[in-house]
This record gives sequence, structure tokens and C-alpha cells, in this order.
Amino acid sequence: MSNASRATRINSQTENSAAPLIAHVIYRLDIGGMENGLINLINHMPPERYRHAIVCLDDYTDFRRRLRRPDVECYALHKRPGKDFGLYLRMWRLLRRLRPQIVHTRNLPALDSLVPATLARVPYRVHGEHGRDVIDIDGSSAKYTLLRRALRPLAHRYIALSHDLEGWLRGRIGIRPERLVHICNGVDMDWFHPAPGGRLPLPVAGFAGGDTFVIGSVLRLQPVKDPMNLVRAFVKLLARTPRLRARARLALVGDGPLYIEVERELMRAGVRDLVWLPGARNDVAQLLRGFDAFVLPSLAEGISNTILEAMASGLPVVATNVGGNSELVAEGETGALVPRSDPDALAQALGLYLEDAATAARHGRAARERVEREFSLEAMVQRYVAVYDDLLGAPARARG
Repeated sequence: MSNASRATRINSQTENSAAPLIAHVIYRLDIGGMENGLINLINHMPPERYRHAIVCLDDYTDFRRRLRRPDVECYALHKRPGKDFGLYLRMWRLLRRLRPQIVHTRNLPALDSLVPATLARVPYRVHGEHGRDVIDIDGSSAKYTLLRRALRPLAHRYIALSHDLEGWLRGRIGIRPERLVHICNGVDMDWFHPAPGGRLPLPVAGFAGGDTFVIGSVLRLQPVKDPMNLVRAFVKLLARTPRLRARARLALVGDGPLYIEVERELMRAGVRDLVWLPGARNDVAQLLRGFDAFVLPSLAEGISNTILEAMASGLPVVATNVGGNSELVAEGETGALVPRSDPDALAQALGLYLEDAATAARHGRAARERVEREFSLEAMVQRYVAVYDDLLGAPARARG
């Protein structure tokens, strides 16, 4: 689409549509939990209520094909490495063209986009905190705390995905309670569901027979997700109990800068043949139905979409006790929580499920039941709509 035709389309949509436009600002639209949550929100929000645009500071990938609404445009601002001051001008120009009623930024990389949004006279601005990165693992960085406090007046609402993040925004950043909303992620329980009649086969020949136990994880292979912790735990588990080599399998789904390091460690330990490393996949819902247990070894988390998806798929979850993970995983009921960066503790938790498949199945059923009660996608969408409606003063009849 040419720039002229795109501009015509933007102006036509803005002038002729009664639905307000929300510009969602993120760093990059690619495979990831936060990005998946954004796609879910847009796909399930009634189209007559709000229109949407996704503004990427860097770029977008084929992940955008998960959008089911043809009216949603994605824009790439191609941020240069380091401090790209021209980015703010490009952002300002785009927002002046789009004329959204709301700009919704997400996470630290998009936080300072509140500045061009304010200068572009966007009426309302929302910032969401979905989790932390390895550059500020516990939110204690003085540099980023000062930045957040300096930009605090520019956002009309803050959204925290976990109670952990909510408390941090109140206590350390100084966000007043009336400007702060807690909205937990939701999961599509029709798409993510247990396998009928038992575990499905994985799409790799000869990897996991009927007598094996598949430990699965879906994550970006980057430092904050700490995949090496899971690799070391798997190696320790097999070294501690060699007979489990006949049954234990690990499926580590995802791509990222640590892929080669992960593979090298597995080869050094002599267990590469017991691990499936398919890279990034677009059939995650199907793959989850091929696991017996799910693991998330992160150093930090907000509210993990992949944990919710695994629970909805009827899997017990072993996760590090960081961020919002304890708000999802009920210790001894739906899974287990272990300290971060502790492969011995992680190996022990995984070994318990390998040795007791009945408990693993029982915890998996309880996980599905908990998601059905507390983490529906419909409830999540309604809460976001309520925030947007409240800002715009939407009439009560439009909210029902």
C-alpha cells in the first residue's frame, strides 16, 4: 500500500468511523507473551467499540498474521541502535496523522513514547507494565526509577498485570491508587485445552513414545527467561537418577540469542538426543497437548501468558517463584514454585512429577479448573474496555 493510499485510508477511517482509535505502542511485534496478549485483546474486543493500530518502535514480523481484524494497521518506526532522537519525531508525525483518542504504551522500552504522544495532543495516555527485563530484574534501578517518576504525569492510567507490579508501581514509582488498575491476562480456553484421550504425539519422529514423560517449555531463548537454568536442571536430574534417561524427554520450544549456547550445553552433557529444540513455532496450542508437564525457568515475569496457556491445556506447571508466577501457580495444587537460578531445586521438582505421573495428571486437571474459574479471556477484555471507556467517558449504555 502506498503512503498516499494509506493516508487516505487513515483519514477515511478516522473521519467516518464512530469507534475511537487506540494506538498501541510496543517495541517489536514478534513472538512473545506480551505481544500475544495484545493480539488476543484486539481480536476479542468488539470492533464497533474501538479501532486499533499497532505502532512498533523497531519492526513487526509475520506474527501480525495472528490479527483477525483486517482494519488493524501495523507501523514500524525502525528505531536505530542506541539513543535515536529521530524516533520521537517519527512517532509524533505518525500520531498526528492517526489522531488516536488513546495511546497505550507497554513496558519500559515504550515508556518514553508518552512524550511525543503528549506533544501530539493525544487526549488520553495509558501505560502498561507487563514484566521486567534483565536490565532491571527487580525494578530497583535508580536510573529507570527516575525516568518513570519523571514521566509519571504524562499517563492518565497505569495498568499492572500482576499484584507484584501493582505494589511496585505504588510504592517505588509513586503512582496514586486512583490512576492504577490491575488487569490479569486471560487465556482462550477454546483454543488451549487438554488433549482428549491422553497426550498427543509431537511432530518429531521417534522422540517421545507412549512410555516417556515429556517436560515442555515455550519461551524466548534470552537471558531473562533463563533457559540455561532448565537445561542444567534436566542434566542434573538425569545424572542424579540415570534410570530416568529411558523416560525423560525435554521439549524446549523457542528461538533467541541463547539457542547455540543451549544446544552446546546439551551436547557437552551427552543428552542432546533427549531434547527437542524446534526453534520458534506457530502451533503452540497443539504442542502443549503433547507435553506431560510445563516449565518456566525465568528470572523475572509479570503475568505469564505461557503459564496460563499450559494450565488451560491441563498441564502441571513448575515455575520460578518470581513476579506474578505465584499468582498463577498454586503450590502443591496446580504445580510447584522454585527459587530462580536454582537448577537443583528445579531438578527436584521435575523429578517428583516424573516419578509420580498420577500426581502430575491431578495437578494438571486442577490447573485447568483454576483457569476456567479465574483467568478467562472475556474477563480480561472487559476490564480493558472499562479502562478505555472510563477515560473517554463512554455512556453506560455503550459499556454493557
